Amino acid sequence: MSTDSSLSFLPDNQVLPLIDWLFTFGRTKEKGTTRLLYSDSWLKAQHAIYDKLKSSGLSPFFDDVGNLYGRVEGTEADDAAIVTGSHIDSVVNGGKYDGTYGITASLLAVHHLLNEYGPPKKRIDVVSLCEEEGSRFPLTFWGSGNITGKYTEINTDELLDKEGMSLTEAMHRAGFGKGVYPSPQRNDIESFIELHIEQGHVLEKSGSSLGIVESIVGQRRYNIYVNGESNHAGTTPMSFRRDAMHTASGLIQWLTAKAREIDPHLVATVGKIEARPNTPNVIAGEVMFSLDIRHHRTEVLDAYCSHMFEHFHEISVRTGVSISPSQWTDAAPVNMDPYITKTAFDLSRHHHLPAQYMISGAGHDAQMFGTYCAASLIFVPSHNGVSHAPQEYTDKKDLENGIHMLTELLYKLAY
Repeated sequence: MSTDSSLSFLPDNQVLPLIDWLFTFGRTKEKGTTRLLYSDSWLKAQHAIYDKLKSSGLSPFFDDVGNLYGRVEGTEADDAAIVTGSHIDSVVNGGKYDGTYGITASLLAVHHLLNEYGPPKKRIDVVSLCEEEGSRFPLTFWGSGNITGKYTEINTDELLDKEGMSLTEAMHRAGFGKGVYPSPQRNDIESFIELHIEQGHVLEKSGSSLGIVESIVGQRRYNIYVNGESNHAGTTPMSFRRDAMHTASGLIQWLTAKAREIDPHLVATVGKIEARPNTPNVIAGEVMFSLDIRHHRTEVLDAYCSHMFEHFHEISVRTGVSISPSQWTDAAPVNMDPYITKTAFDLSRHHHLPAQYMISGAGHDAQMFGTYCAASLIFVPSHNGVSHAPQEYTDKKDLENGIHMLTELLYKLAY
């Protein structure tokens, strides 16, 4: 492999045209993109990528949930595959780089390797994963969850979008889920490599070109139900009140302060709140608020939740207001593969690309693969940390640096 520290071996001006081309599938009047699972824009995008993979010398095929692969067979008699790519779906009115950058980067990297060095020793699959965001149905990682066998028990008839259409019906309308294509579940993946925009501002502020992710945070999400007593706002003395809103506001302040106290990397977020009867002149009898807790170590999450439950009990006894947490997400932290992570970091130093180890505070498909095979996640900077919005932007040089790194890493693993 070339050791030229300028990393100039890839043709220039390829990545932006590809990203701009994919952006047209689902472009909105607000200059964002909406490409939801099994929608018309999603289907057109996947079939357009199919054609692009084929014209680039890869062998494209779908699986039965709509994951799209572009395969390059290896020269060794080995079933193990190196899979690289990201997700094709978007949030509503999202940006042009999230997910699609990883797909276009993988295509360009593998196409270059084929042209320069011929077939690899190990099979390489470029993948356009069908879904990651959870923007249409109440489920995330539909693509990687099926590949890794973690969604075999999901009842797709019960998962409905906002229009009332089931995941089953939407999948069938798009031509999938009927047994026409191979089963999505695989047992031949040796490693998965995902290149992604950071969606934060750590790299931009530090001046690093690449973020080599060591761990992806665990997530615990709760709905916290606070139940007191509704009563008249003017005639009920303060000492007689069981005010759910007052109690909830105190809990929210405590939860935020406790996160800061326990660990600098721990984050706790209340992003949604609902009150009943939600009337200006009535004491709130019921309040529900969401709580999103994230950290890369299970013991820190455990400690925070233990303190939280104790505090809830103390406040409930003192105020007479019931506090009931209901958990709806419990995703464990996932470590990326140490060998691939170190290899990527060493390659960045060899080519004089400023890089740093990072913890990912957002979920990515790499975390689904991380408990199933060796997985790696590499970030490039996001301008001002903006993502999931039309203003999402990454500089062309940063995009190219990521592709160069991915090319080197694929060569190291597959050739």
